[in-house]
Amino acid sequence: METTGQRLKKIRTKLHLSQEDFGHKLNLSRAGIAAVEADNNKFSQDVLCKLLLTFNVNINYLLGGKGSMFLTPKFEDVEDEFTQKVEAILKKNGIIL
Repeated sequence: METTGQRLKKIRTKLHLSQEDFGHKLNLSRAGIAAVEADNNKFSQDVLCKLLLTFNVNINYLLGGKGSMFLTPKFEDVEDEFTQKVEAILKKNGIIL
């Protein structure tokens, strides 16, 4: 059975972040991230909230292995992706520079 630490490492690697970069975004040390990934430590509720708000992590997945790694995309993310696709199509067709 997969552990919380193993799931955290999957999330971090899916985000293409080193332990140091991941920790920096959560105001934690690299060693703190490594300890959780090794199942030697657990995150506080505050850090779990930061994971949700910063990375849209599905806490049910992280703690219990239920559901997908991430919650559905935030509207802002979908909007940005949509805008980029529309701009690319317009540029390709010479409508905008």
